[in-house]
Amino acid sequence: MSTPSPIGFVGLGAMGGPMVEALLDGGFDVLVTDVRAEAAEALAERGATAAASAAQVADGAETVLVSLPTPDVVRAVADEVAAGSKVRTFVDLSTTGPTVTEAVAERLADRSIRYLDAPVSGGVAGVTARRLTVIAAGDEAVFAEVRPMLATFATTILHVGPKPGQGQLAKLLNNLLSATAVAITSEAITFGVRAGLDAATLLEVFNASTGRNTATSDKFPQQVLTRAFDSGFRLALMAKDVELCLAEARNHGQAMPVGALVQQLWTLAAARGEDGDDHTEFVRLAEEWAGVEVRAGEVARARG
Repeated sequence: MSTPSPIGFVGLGAMGGPMVEALLDGGFDVLVTDVRAEAAEALAERGATAAASAAQVADGAETVLVSLPTPDVVRAVADEVAAGSKVRTFVDLSTTGPTVTEAVAERLADRSIRYLDAPVSGGVAGVTARRLTVIAAGDEAVFAEVRPMLATFATTILHVGPKPGQGQLAKLLNNLLSATAVAITSEAITFGVRAGLDAATLLEVFNASTGRNTATSDKFPQQVLTRAFDSGFRLALMAKDVELCLAEARNHGQAMPVGALVQQLWTLAAARGEDGDDHTEFVRLAEEWAGVEVRAGEVARARG
């Protein structure tokens, strides 16, 4: 009896590392690589097999999953994987936007490599709890084959369309809504604090009323009031996702005036922030404008 081919996995960061752990716990053999050798070595101690490169992964695995930070990195890794001798299916769990996804899928198809567009939502908390949402697009047969792998770290696995890029668009629209919630919540709560309202009490009002959203219910209580700012999703990545979404709207001739303003605000926040800032630190921009800080147990606290 032949030994089943391992699953390949490229990109072992805040999302990819826990995904590999879930795959290992699910009984899959996983061949891994990352630009940080120590990340692959740590997972090798958990039972994975470390490879020296994405090309080596593609020489040893028929199905290769990737979780990568930017479109340019996805393009580069896809080119490496395409040179592999064994790979037959490429699953992109990253958020790269429809344009890049369509181009990468076409290049891989020229090498007879099937492509599943499968960005995820839920962040570090979601992947740690193994409760991510996968937003997949591509051939339904490929989706069915890969689904057991995805189910090790996701509880909601949706097939949104037959064409690579459709999953990306759905994910970008989701992130635009999320970014908008953070932006408007930042403006509302800093204004309230400046006017003498208690931040925690104000969030209770929002969450018991029609203003409730993911920022008021989760991000501000857990990350902003505590000043923890460690949700696991970087501000620069949210700014990138919002820009990708607006770029797609422009490509389709779709007017998104509210989205365009949100994009400008996130670009400004990213430019004024520091490398590695958590996306919940967007509130610092609104705090600066209002002259207050948003903290638990305090009403108005002037900055400076």
